[in-house]
Amino acid sequence: MSRRLELTVTPELAGIKVDTLLKRHLQLSGTVVRRIKWLEDGILVDGVRVNTRFCPEAGQVLSVRLSDPVRNSGIVPAPGPLDIVCEDEDLIVLNKAPRVSVHPGPGHFDDTLGNFLVHYYETSGQEADFHPVHRLDRGTSGLLVSAKHPHAQELLKNQLHTKDFRRVYLAVCEGVPDPPAGVIDAPLGPKPGSLMEQMVRPDGKPARTKYRVLRRWGDRALVSLELETGRTHQIRVHMAHTGHPLTGDFLYGAEDRELIGRPALHSGYLSFRQPITGERLQFTVPLPEDMARLKL
Repeated sequence: MSRRLELTVTPELAGIKVDTLLKRHLQLSGTVVRRIKWLEDGILVDGVRVNTRFCPEAGQVLSVRLSDPVRNSGIVPAPGPLDIVCEDEDLIVLNKAPRVSVHPGPGHFDDTLGNFLVHYYETSGQEADFHPVHRLDRGTSGLLVSAKHPHAQELLKNQLHTKDFRRVYLAVCEGVPDPPAGVIDAPLGPKPGSLMEQMVRPDGKPARTKYRVLRRWGDRALVSLELETGRTHQIRVHMAHTGHPLTGDFLYGAEDRELIGRPALHSGYLSFRQPITGERLQFTVPLPEDMARLKL
């Protein structure tokens, strides 16, 4: 089944061009409109294909296709585990396992969330594709939302770094931050000579992280963190910058596979507005076992 939006034309909207109705009343962007208008059933009025210059009459129903009839991501479908927290026609919320990449890339051609999602859509008969909204590092676990079609992806991405899109992370760090709550405001940029590492540098991009110590775990602390910006490795670099690197962080702290085989970082809370209905959605997932073990 294709995902469609419908608009019944009221007397006030009669005679207005389809292009205007799509953009002003259904909130479709110019990019999405340009994509769908070439599809055979992309834009219909009372079930008949029309172009964007058509002006429907009162009582007629304008219908627009949101989902792609062909998956254009090019991602190879591959079976793999998915912990689905919530799913509707427009999006899917997952609890990502640690050590799973989100996007296919060098060395990870068919073992990422993207591969698993495309396989899931294919086998469940859904006309959906992989349209990521945000990302988590390979080692980070927890909540992640991915759109099923470009319109939902665009609207969700517009919410990023606004009050409508909230992400709260849980981390275990070395030592106990003092003061126990505050804001780390330190610009970030690439570390010279490294393809991966970031560092605090005066000419970097602005980066702000709110933190709060939730409890002390021996010589470590369980901390909640909320990003005000979304820089690469932001939480990991900021915590290391304060002298409290994440436990198990091989890049910015000290690796100890006997304790945990990845940086102890988990996306525990996620909230945003459903892109079509505007409904506020909120999700929480508990600490994974490997992080919970660190309090012992």
